[in-house]
Order: sequence, then structure tokens, then C-alpha cells
Amino acid sequence: MIRVREAIVVEGKYDKIRLESVVDGLIIETNGFRIFKDKEQRDFLRRLAAERGLLVLTDSDAAGFVIRSHLAGFIPPDEIKHAFVPEIRGKERRKAAPSKEGLLGVEGMDGETLRTALLRAGATVLDGAPGEESGRPGSPAGAPLSRLDLYEAGLIGAPDSASKRERLLVRLGLPRRLSTGRLLTVLQGSLSREDFRKLAEEMTATEAAEGSSGSKEGG
Repeated sequence: MIRVREAIVVEGKYDKIRLESVVDGLIIETNGFRIFKDKEQRDFLRRLAAERGLLVLTDSDAAGFVIRSHLAGFIPPDEIKHAFVPEIRGKERRKAAPSKEGLLGVEGMDGETLRTALLRAGATVLDGAPGEESGRPGSPAGAPLSRLDLYEAGLIGAPDSASKRERLLVRLGLPRRLSTGRLLTVLQGSLSREDFRKLAEEMTATEAAEGSSGSKEGG
């Protein structure tokens, strides 16, 4: 279990229950779309964001992204972080049927997946007495990745960029609907430029091998 400084925002009570087995910290529920009409809760989240920061962890379906965007609309960018769970098809045990999009939500994720999502988002991990920071997972050493790096890797600005980004998102366990800007933010916080280039080269080699294999089978 890890102690996190930021207040973590989830959609519902079952997400909160699941996360409590992984995180020792303050976890707040939006109660789904009720956050849209609950001014008191929005004011509370603004105060928490200013005092300790917010870390948003919603489901990877469309509804989760709507709630995430709503929160980003009234919380300053430097006071909010975004953690993402992968798109995994399935159904939570307590439910009679899968969700509309057939994806597992936060409550359906295993502990290691949730922990990885929080650390990748830059959660400030605390150690020892309350208030003591053992060190926030900072950005990798060196100059941060930029859109130029994405361009050089063919992830933007090329005819097949969209499909390449989708393959990268799947490989990293991120939602496929993640925007290019948000993807860059995640990469900046988790990969050095060297690691990113190695990953891009590996993906290019894999694509070339798959293309070659397909050509032989077709011939």
C-alpha cells in the first residue's frame, strides 16, 4: 500500500472501496454525473486542489472522460493530475451485465494496475510521518519529450499516425481515446527521451516484421 499526498477523485463508492486496498489517502467520489450539479462538492474539490492537489482516476469509457474533462474545466492545470486505467473488456463480479462499452472500470482493476496508474501520473508518495514526502516520482532526467519527438516517431503528422498512436496506447495500457496532448503528458512523466526512442524503434521493427510476414503469406 502507498500513501499519496493528492486527493484522489473517483466516480463511485465501489471504485473507492477498490482503491482503498491500494492507497492510504483521501479518496473522493463524484457520484457519477452528480458532480455537474453539485456546487458544494465542486467548491470542496477546488479547496483540496489548492491545498494538496487532485489526482483524477476515472473509468476509461466515454462517461469517465466526460467527468474528467468537467473536473479539468474548473481546477487549475497545475493542481490536477490524471491517472488512466487500461481498456480491458470484462464485467465486475457484482454486476449482472457488462457496462455499456463492455469495459472494466476502476473497481475491476487489480492492485498493481492501479498502483502503476497512480505512479505514472506523478502521484506524490509519502513516507514516515504524515506530511513527509519520500520523493515524488519526478520527470525522467533530461529535456522532456515534446511534440517534435512524437512527429519524428510518426505519431503525429503522418497518414498512419492515428493507427500508430493507438498501437502505442494499447502497448502502454492506456485508453485508446486519450488525446495526443494527454498522451504527451503521460509520456513526459514516465519515459526519458532515450527510452521513448527505443520504444518507438521497437514498435517500428515489430510493424516491419508483421508487414513482411503478411507479404509472404499473401505471396
